[in-house]
Amino acid sequence: MKARWYFDFVSPFSYLHMNMFDRIAIPLEIEPVPVLFAGLLKSAGSKGPAEIPAKRVQTYRYCTWLAREEGIALRFPARHPFAPLFALRLAIACGVTLGTVRAIFEVIWKEGRDPEEPATQAILAGRIGLADAAARVASSEVKAKLQENTAAAATLGLYGVPTFEIAGELFWGCDSLGMMNAFLRDPHYFEEAEMARVSGLPVGATRRS
Repeated sequence: MKARWYFDFVSPFSYLHMNMFDRIAIPLEIEPVPVLFAGLLKSAGSKGPAEIPAKRVQTYRYCTWLAREEGIALRFPARHPFAPLFALRLAIACGVTLGTVRAIFEVIWKEGRDPEEPATQAILAGRIGLADAAARVASSEVKAKLQENTAAAATLGLYGVPTFEIAGELFWGCDSLGMMNAFLRDPHYFEEAEMARVSGLPVGATRRS
């Protein structure tokens, strides 16, 4: 079965999620799709967790705790959020495979390196073996592809990363793996009566914008 996995290197949850792929119930042909999380937030009209001070602290603590619980090596870079454009474009420039995506994630989130730093960018290019990385990353084709990925993801209804898209269904976040596995085992899972009812539940009160 084919699946698209949407991610952004700025997201520690994307890194953690990738390290949980061994829990997926059935073999999947995973296509990694780099997107700009900030672009999805803009499209959805929402804020990221790092933009809300109290939520930012809670998120960083939770990611650190979750990594320890799961036995995943995690080290936050010296500052966050950072601009992930170089890393995202680098992934596109080298063809976007799970192997190269993992290598980039590990430099940032396992080793705790800031991808905006020139030294880190040199390390990233070396790890994936991409010559003339600066020129490739700056190319109009690579920039356009990232924009295209992000716009297409927003059109699908993505509002955050990481997100799996499988057979038209979206599964957002590390904690959605269990539900995703239920769907993989039974493609009619969301047609069950209560799932169908809550999927079409009418809106009650709304908050003023």
